[in-house]
Amino acid sequence: MSSSVAEFHPPLTDTARQLGLAGLVPFVIGALLIWVVDERAHPYATHLLSAYGGVIVSFLGGIYWGLGLRMQAPPAFVFVWGVVPSLVAWVGVMMPPSAGLALLGFMLVICYLVDRRHYPVLGIGHWLTLRFRLTAVAAFSCFLGAAGT
Repeated sequence: MSSSVAEFHPPLTDTARQLGLAGLVPFVIGALLIWVVDERAHPYATHLLSAYGGVIVSFLGGIYWGLGLRMQAPPAFVFVWGVVPSLVAWVGVMMPPSAGLALLGFMLVICYLVDRRHYPVLGIGHWLTLRFRLTAVAAFSCFLGAAGT
């Protein structure tokens, strides 16, 4: 992949780190609720986690569009990959929660693996440590939620 943004190194700010960590709260709460709520509230708990997981997976794809828009001659990959997470998230949210949450968990991991390969080339490799931590908790929450359905 051509690096037209090698000089682009957005800082990993305290605000970004704090918001990223705060973004884990709905994952953790959603996964816990699936295991503890009354069966009448169970569909709401699974929907809460599934919908939020889908939004976050879509967000991860959108990052590539943002990066591509900053490039002089963006490779097609950044835009093509940028829509894949949203399409998979849409399918995951529409599936029964036991399968959909598992799909979303796997997609979070896949997004991280793609990021691990491409973030350094795109000039944002310094975000990978935070991305790994966020992915680990978010994916585990989805898998835990899937197991509780």
